[in-house]
Amino acid sequence: MRYSPESDGPDLLGWWLRQPDRRGRTRMRCPTPPSASAGIRFAFYGRMSTREFQDRLSSARWQRDVAEETIAGRGAIVADFFDVGCSRQVPWQRRPQAARLLAGLADPGRGFNAVVVGEFERAFYGNQFRELAPLFDLYGVRLWLPELDGPVDTGNEHHLSLLALLGVHSKREVQRSRFRAKAAMRAQVIEQGRHLGGRPPYGYRLVAAGPHPNPAHAKWGRVAHRLEPDPSTAPHVRWMFAQRLTGRSVAGIARDLNDRRVPCPSSVDPGRNPHRSGAGWTLRTVASILANPRYTGRQVWNRQHTDRGPLDAADDLLGHSEVRRWSLMQQWVISQDIAHPPLVSERDFVAAQQADARPAPADSGSGRYLLTGLIRCQECGRTLDAHWVNKHAAYRCRHGHRTTAADGVTRPRNVYIHEAKAIRQLAQRLGIPAADPNAVVAALLEHDVHVTCAIGGTLTVMDIPTRSAIHRPAAIPHQRRAAENPTEALHLP
Repeated sequence: MRYSPESDGPDLLGWWLRQPDRRGRTRMRCPTPPSASAGIRFAFYGRMSTREFQDRLSSARWQRDVAEETIAGRGAIVADFFDVGCSRQVPWQRRPQAARLLAGLADPGRGFNAVVVGEFERAFYGNQFRELAPLFDLYGVRLWLPELDGPVDTGNEHHLSLLALLGVHSKREVQRSRFRAKAAMRAQVIEQGRHLGGRPPYGYRLVAAGPHPNPAHAKWGRVAHRLEPDPSTAPHVRWMFAQRLTGRSVAGIARDLNDRRVPCPSSVDPGRNPHRSGAGWTLRTVASILANPRYTGRQVWNRQHTDRGPLDAADDLLGHSEVRRWSLMQQWVISQDIAHPPLVSERDFVAAQQADARPAPADSGSGRYLLTGLIRCQECGRTLDAHWVNKHAAYRCRHGHRTTAADGVTRPRNVYIHEAKAIRQLAQRLGIPAADPNAVVAALLEHDVHVTCAIGGTLTVMDIPTRSAIHRPAAIPHQRRAAENPTEALHLP
């Protein structure tokens, strides 16, 4: 709230505002109509990062105070642009208020002819100013900064050097804060087993665990939280691990859960899963639960991490990308002690990770599928899946049917063919001895060949160019590349 000189009667705030500061100026800041303002007309821009941990009024107030002190006696602020909930790394074009300000530069009736900010780091990050400076110059709008106590002169090398240094400092501040936060979180997990936020895993719920470990937060009434087994969902998690230890497949477990109409995680907690359908259990959902080490009672952090980087290393104006990726096991952070009641013993959890319900070759080795990704279904166009059956490599297409779906649904017959049968048919069609399967595969990869399989295991080979034509290698699935080049497999996503 601003003081109005027209208010009736003396008051403490009015008296205080009339007192001069160290420079002999009064503290009174009364709104001045744009038509009556003397000097330069300024647009003020400010920004705050988070809504949860910052107060908009106080943040905007101190930034505007600094801006007004910078332009005191030389003009007045006639327009305000203040972004809330925007990181400094976000380019101006993607900040709502900053984008409005940039759009207003091209408007001849914009009402302002200069822009002032309360702090450089609040407005710019990296080389954002260097990229935006030509736009301000194009429309004749000067930028005023408190760090310069006046306008920026883009022709002054000292100004440009200072702004480049401030841009680097802004990036350093973000990186230092991120490093310190992650280091503190790592220590809290290892030493205290603290729950660091986020939704609890399926089978658990959050409960209060006493005052917050930080005394200052504890005085404000904040409490710590820990995981506790959820009476309605924890039995299902224990049942999944028990079934997996008997050798049951993940798909079979998911199908059984759907048949018994057990609510899936997204339907149990729809408020925290608005991005999921909640339709039922999937193979991936069950697999992720069976692979979550937090069910052993230990707190585990950094199973996922965010890869950040500029869209263009030389242009911060384009913004930054953030991609969530699964971390290597060596990057996990695990508490030293048990942090919450376990739903499975550590021994059983490790055994569940080694359980495998897939058919294996008779010699207990790994199956080698020569035709992976090279045969398509004639009925639906999907690529046939590799499938080990009756001690032999084979390929099949179930037309999108999932093993977690309920039985009894009418669907087309599966397309199915043994690898040995497929090699014989392809060798006959290509005129290559069937005794050398690798030669058959090499011929398929060398030529742009379209191979389809119909119900009953009949292959159709089309579009085989002559050997004198220019050959274009067919695309090879990453699974096949990994099998042929183990070194390359280490860099697969």
